[in-house]
Amino acid sequence: MFGARRFAAVAGLSATAVVLFAGPVSAHVTVHSDDAVRGASDAAVMFRTPNEEDHAATVKLQVFFPTDDPLLDVLVEPHAGWHFTTRTSNLATPVTTDDGKITSAVSEVTWTADSTRDGLQPGEADDFVVTAGQMPDSSSATFRALQTYSNGDVVKWIESQAPGADEPEHPAPVLQLAKASGNESADNDEAMPGMVMTAAKSSSSSDGLGRGLAIAALVVAVIAAALGARGLTRRT
Repeated sequence: MFGARRFAAVAGLSATAVVLFAGPVSAHVTVHSDDAVRGASDAAVMFRTPNEEDHAATVKLQVFFPTDDPLLDVLVEPHAGWHFTTRTSNLATPVTTDDGKITSAVSEVTWTADSTRDGLQPGEADDFVVTAGQMPDSSSATFRALQTYSNGDVVKWIESQAPGADEPEHPAPVLQLAKASGNESADNDEAMPGMVMTAAKSSSSSDGLGRGLAIAALVVAVIAAALGARGLTRRT
């Protein structure tokens, strides 16, 4: 629905998104979006996943989506060397959109590497991308993630950070959503009178300067004519 329009635009991002770290990796699974605005349409959401182990590859990433303020019409971007599955859940409170009421939404996406070689190797990180037809109309969206390594280790990125407390060891990915600006037109309208007044003042100043220059030129011409007539009289 909504996401199909943006899906083609973000296709292929993951194929070139692998990042190599020069030193030991000390990072978390995080979530990012260049379209992080409340209620935004066709927004690309990226789950950045680093490999934090020295001798194992990341071979699976499970991301659990919020269902209280859900992302609607989620589409998953194919990721080279990986396959994915999705799970949909019924919403406790349906969401009303221009297309009617939405009663279910994607609640889980799982990416699995086709082989250990295709997984994220030590020192690598990559983005796993989805497109949401509509973002939640809330200040943030909290996800939970499970990261599985080829040696069987599972890291649970599910811990919440209490207000004023230090960041937990395995924090859940949180996407902050900026409030959509609805005052741009009003701001522009308010600015217009000032712009018109400035233009008018500039025009008046230009007219005054032009008249002054014309008068000065006339005076110079009169003086020049007088001097010329005087010189002619002397020669005569």
